[in-house]
Amino acid sequence: METIHGAESWKIGNDRVTLWVTRRAGMMAPAEFDLGGRKVSPYSLSPWTPDEFDDQPDLLRVLRGDFFCLPFGPQGEAHYHGEPANLDWNEVEAGDDRIVIGMQASDSGASLEREISLRPGETAIYHDHRISGLEGRWSYGNHPVLDASAADPGAVRLSVSPFRWGSVFPGVFSDPEQQERQMLLGGARFEELSSVPMADGGSADLTRWPYGWKADDLVMMVSEEPDADHPFAWSAVVFEDHVWFSLKNPADFPATLFWLSDGGRDAAPWNGRHVGRVGIEEVCSHFCNGVDLSRQDLLADDGIPTSREFRADEKVSLRIIHGVAAVAPGFGAVTSITPSGDGRIVITGENGATVETAVDWSFVL
Repeated sequence: METIHGAESWKIGNDRVTLWVTRRAGMMAPAEFDLGGRKVSPYSLSPWTPDEFDDQPDLLRVLRGDFFCLPFGPQGEAHYHGEPANLDWNEVEAGDDRIVIGMQASDSGASLEREISLRPGETAIYHDHRISGLEGRWSYGNHPVLDASAADPGAVRLSVSPFRWGSVFPGVFSDPEQQERQMLLGGARFEELSSVPMADGGSADLTRWPYGWKADDLVMMVSEEPDADHPFAWSAVVFEDHVWFSLKNPADFPATLFWLSDGGRDAAPWNGRHVGRVGIEEVCSHFCNGVDLSRQDLLADDGIPTSREFRADEKVSLRIIHGVAAVAPGFGAVTSITPSGDGRIVITGENGATVETAVDWSFVL
């Protein structure tokens, strides 16, 4: 194991990707992608290290990159985002380009395995979250956080596949009494990411990041159902010369959350330093409200599941693919990601340019 940004971490890699996974909280970052002689590292490392804040939850002390949450959000006195996002994982299997880590979670009773694997020649990361022994209705989510803090305002472009329902977090997401600020209008509905209501009466274009508002906000989009031409749902973030993308099956992860964290939290450990970060979180949850509220099915009238029924005698596999591909300047926001035969996808930018890359998209189905 290596100590990376203050946390003991396992390392795996192939000819195009090198990544690290922390023992504590099972968080993946950094991940370095070789795009033909230049390397990019889009996942966030928090602007603090774990040893700076002994009084904080391990979720916040270790905070980085990508991690798995079960349940999603708070759960009374137990760990926020569950034990998987806070406690130690154990190595189950490992190879040069693959690792399986495991945990027996006492808060949910679930036996968990998280497999992260790479394939030769690809700049894709395959995530398989395997759950057994879990009984009842639970929320969950996959929680990558990307770093655009070095980008000019509005230079990074955010988009998701077509969605049938979109809303700002209902109520107060960033509490002024906790030294926090938000800019979006709580509970406001929207149909386009380019026009989301703000608390001051204006509207925000959430396809352009970072905003420079000194605020933290949360929005949720519920993916359209797949069809033969669009068998998966996707999220994408376009930097100056590369695109990061995520592929999912919306039957497993019905909604996408954007956690827009741009210096809106002044209390420890944030101290106003967590800027230009964006969480692209694929979830089955009611926003980040926690498992008890998610079980209330408050969006049932809209046909939106916010929890899932598990049986202790079943094993459930929840799969996500992350990937990176090089793009030319001016590519713009992604407008579509579609299959290009078996094992490849085509990513299209808003100006009509395309890039094709090797990804076994059938993995998520």
